[in-house]
Amino acid sequence: MVECTMVSTLLDGLPNEVALQCLARVPFVSHPILQLVCRSWRASVRNGELLNVRNQIGATEELLCVLAFEPENIWQLYDPRRDKWITLPVMPSQIRNIARFGVASVAGKLYVIGGGSDRVDPLTGDHDTIFASNEVWSYDPLHRLWAQRAPMLVARAMFACCALDGKIIVAGGFTNCRKSISEAEIYDPEADTWESLPDLRQAHPSACSGLVIKDKMHVLHKGISTVQILEDGGNYWAVEDYSWLQGPMAMVGGELYVLSNSCIRKQHGENFPDKMVPCASGFQSRIGFGMIGLGDSICLFGGVIGPGPRNQCIKPLSDVDILNVASERPTWRQGSPMTRCRGSIAGCALLKI
Repeated sequence: MVECTMVSTLLDGLPNEVALQCLARVPFVSHPILQLVCRSWRASVRNGELLNVRNQIGATEELLCVLAFEPENIWQLYDPRRDKWITLPVMPSQIRNIARFGVASVAGKLYVIGGGSDRVDPLTGDHDTIFASNEVWSYDPLHRLWAQRAPMLVARAMFACCALDGKIIVAGGFTNCRKSISEAEIYDPEADTWESLPDLRQAHPSACSGLVIKDKMHVLHKGISTVQILEDGGNYWAVEDYSWLQGPMAMVGGELYVLSNSCIRKQHGENFPDKMVPCASGFQSRIGFGMIGLGDSICLFGGVIGPGPRNQCIKPLSDVDILNVASERPTWRQGSPMTRCRGSIAGCALLKI
């Protein structure tokens, strides 16, 4: 077999434009194999040319990115169409067992932002001294490489983090275990720069999270009924009391779903009553799991089974459970378990590539 060269066609008998469209339809999990075929295929994958064509022809995929407590600082990607997990290279942060960070995906890259160490010395029981940081890492799935990016202006942990209009917004959180903050900032991945945004109008002594609803960032604090919304292109924060249910949340098809009191409920909107979708009583004893919207489904993964009458030990899980909320009668089904990650979920995001 004659090896392909940079000046040869990608596929014999086809113009390069047509050949690229063929290669663009190959699933991302098979891209490592594509790169082994010849130099021209490897170059097309690594220089982003294939990614551009995937965007043009609507062949992009949404992959779930997950980091669990075990193993340390190792992310996995899940392909829901093929029910397959792949493992990423170890994230080279000096923070051991990184946790309490923000995570987002922009322009085909994964960004891991801030946070601190969740490591406990097995001999002394002492916790690591790093509670919050300002470091930022990005992962390039085309080159399978991690790179350190410009740090945040303010070190923080347990904060809201969202991708919006090609940029990443962070708000609130803690600088140490006792001091909550209201500062917000925005990151431009192309320029690799951070800029300040108006402070949150309210800071609370509780962890916060972020959601994008109707193209606006919403900041929610645990145990607090008010929601802070970034309005007017980032010029100010509005405060609304929506009295939404408390619990793990996921966005599916622009709709907000909440796991509350062992039931998945659809939150209709501002102060509107919620609608129960299905029960999730099987997760009552499961804590520390991740939950995210994936396509037309809710995906629940990982976590631990805590000590109880029938279980004297903490049992880390790699289970994956999927609920198609778009069907007339939503029912749970099992996906392939995580192959490396298990236990409490430190962070998750969707990577579009």
